[in-house]
Amino acid sequence: MKQVDLSSTRLARYVLEQGTRETAAMAKLREQTSTMREAHLQISADQAQFIAFMVRAIGARQALEVGTFTGYSALAIAEALPEDGQLITCDVNDDYTAVAQRYWREAGLQDRIALRLAPALETLQGLLADGYARRFDFVFIDADKTGYDDYYEHGLKLLRPGGIMILDNVLWGGAVADPDDDTDNTAALAALNAKLQEDDRVDMCLAPIGDGLGLVRRRA
Repeated sequence: MKQVDLSSTRLARYVLEQGTRETAAMAKLREQTSTMREAHLQISADQAQFIAFMVRAIGARQALEVGTFTGYSALAIAEALPEDGQLITCDVNDDYTAVAQRYWREAGLQDRIALRLAPALETLQGLLADGYARRFDFVFIDADKTGYDDYYEHGLKLLRPGGIMILDNVLWGGAVADPDDDTDNTAALAALNAKLQEDDRVDMCLAPIGDGLGLVRRRA
């Protein structure tokens, strides 16, 4: 079977040019974030396009995000929600999320996005305590990798049956396939990938988009 070389610079440029759509606010935010020291934390435009497609495909109204950074993924999710939809996004960094809030206002989506500045587990546990179990249609996780297992377990409790969760960086630059790489982040992601494969609570797929997206659909 013929396979596409996704490492091709020419092909990567083609995918970005022909396979993605961005609002003006998203394009400006992506460009500004690309100049920052931590620019690698931002999802790629093709990942944002895929995430927004999934949000629309399942008719999501309530979405949750773990890891906001400068707000690019939040813009993609919020844009895909209906006018009365809501995204709750959580982070701990005031400086980066200040950038995010500026672009959310510019896009006119600030009323669809609720930012919670607190450790992610604290926010997730608070949502469960407040009766949000099984209420979210869509969950996106892109935060500290050693916390992914906890975020996954809490996110699954918050996700409705039939809801979709997407986890970023599950291929970790290819390191998860290296048996000699036992660094904390790599080990955490490799363990989670193995867990997803065996987890009969969900349907799952690993998609080689960007740095890898782990997709799960809660069964019941």
